[in-house]
Amino acid sequence: MVSGCVDPSVPIPPPVPSKAYGHQKRYGMEDAAAPGLVRHNCVSTATRDMWDRLFNDGYKADVVIYTDNGDTIYAHANIIGTASPVIKGMLKQAKRHGKWHTISIRGVPHDAVRVFIRFLYSSCYENEEMNQFIMHLLLLSHAYVVPQLKRLCEWHLEHGLINTENVIDVFQLSLLCDFPRLSVISHRMIMKHFKEVYATEAWIAMKKSHPFLEKELRDSVIIEENMRKDRIRKRNEQRIYSQLYEAMEALVHICRDGCKTIGPHDKDFKPNHATCNYEACKGLESLIRHFAGCKPRVPGGCVHCKRMWQLLELHSRVCADSDQCRVPLCRILKEKMEKQSKKDEVRWKLLVKNVLGTKKIGGSPFFLPVTSSYSSVS
Repeated sequence: MVSGCVDPSVPIPPPVPSKAYGHQKRYGMEDAAAPGLVRHNCVSTATRDMWDRLFNDGYKADVVIYTDNGDTIYAHANIIGTASPVIKGMLKQAKRHGKWHTISIRGVPHDAVRVFIRFLYSSCYENEEMNQFIMHLLLLSHAYVVPQLKRLCEWHLEHGLINTENVIDVFQLSLLCDFPRLSVISHRMIMKHFKEVYATEAWIAMKKSHPFLEKELRDSVIIEENMRKDRIRKRNEQRIYSQLYEAMEALVHICRDGCKTIGPHDKDFKPNHATCNYEACKGLESLIRHFAGCKPRVPGGCVHCKRMWQLLELHSRVCADSDQCRVPLCRILKEKMEKQSKKDEVRWKLLVKNVLGTKKIGGSPFFLPVTSSYSSVS
């Protein structure tokens, strides 16, 4: 052929696909030209319609698919065998009756099988059909090894089709059909809505057919509840330790600098005293006033005094320099530690560790470093 000449018998090649084809909508996004009909790649709408028409008309079909209730679906061996390796193997084993292959797909509704076979042709489906047969399509996609449909079913379940009524079935199928992500999602929903799920028929059926799985789920709920309670307990404890640390700071502030109308005896208070930045000062101020005026003032004689004694002892244990400290009884209580029982000493050291541990960064210079409190406990 001479260069530059075009042979009229050679068809003109199609244009190069534009970059826009690489940005097609995925996973359940509707095609603008046909609402409800989902498109998944750059194949044109006309081509998809042609494949749908080939399936619906059954033109030169050579496969008969038997479904439940004796219903049949006609298909083409080359198409469905190429789309599914399992069906390809079934067709090789199927006996030919004249020009027809015969295979059976049972255990799911006839309409679900029809939606499945249509997908093998054109990768299309109606949203209503997906909503209605999602569980059957999930099973069929796994049994006949159709990865694209399998991913679509998983996506639709994750984004709205899974609910408290079908979550048990989804969970069981996800374990059976190797859907690790879907099993995690369904398990979380079971844990979150256990009371509603427990009352469903699916749970009752699972209890009869898979009692071990039912027991594992109940055990998971118990473990999850215990972990939730443990998190709440630790959060409450952390809040208490933080409040005790703030109380220790406020106590040093009151005894060293004074706060409003209370403080050391040599402090000269002025009417325009600066605003206090310690939130714990308000409650601690009234507690100190009570402690100073209470007649019993013994550790076991008054509830409020007992609390003040505990705060003073805690301070003596976290104080970095008792010789320079202006908190009352600090050095006396620190010397008293040596006479305490080993059990009380361990308990106090653990409390000190937790209190100082709330301020690992930027701790007060008047308190022991956190590392010291940790080593003292061990």
